[in-house]
Amino acid sequence: MIVLGLDPSLTCTGWGVVKSEGARLTHVANGQIASSPREEIADRLAALYAAVTEVIVRYRPDVAAAEEVFLNKNPQSTLKLAHARGAVLAACGAARLGVHEHSAKVVKKSVVGTGGADKKQVQAMLKVLLPGAKVAGADAADALAVAIAHAHLGPRH
Repeated sequence: MIVLGLDPSLTCTGWGVVKSEGARLTHVANGQIASSPREEIADRLAALYAAVTEVIVRYRPDVAAAEEVFLNKNPQSTLKLAHARGAVLAACGAARLGVHEHSAKVVKKSVVGTGGADKKQVQAMLKVLLPGAKVAGADAADALAVAIAHAHLGPRH
């Protein structure tokens, strides 16, 4: 099973692709899709949609996974996150790719062993679980963690 993990954001969306064969995980690819706040929001969302579509076409995942939505204290930040998620999920939907959502706690527990892990612990475990993988940045690391969590949870989620 090839899993596409997604960490949507209007500023920088992370993506990561892993291959799961039983208990064995293999890193396939990862990256980040950045956009400039100087661009119009519609152009940023169109570029995000196109970039995620390109990743899907290139790596042909069997399934996608993303972290469940959380609410920020700042309503504007929540709205921007929702816009980015919409573009990312629309790209998956257009490709007929199912998207499963997992809470941040479930992702951390699946990757590190505890739902209260911090970002540094998650990134350290990525090095153990995906040896030799060059991670493009923090957002790509988060996306890889989501992909790994989904691979561990199995096709029923």
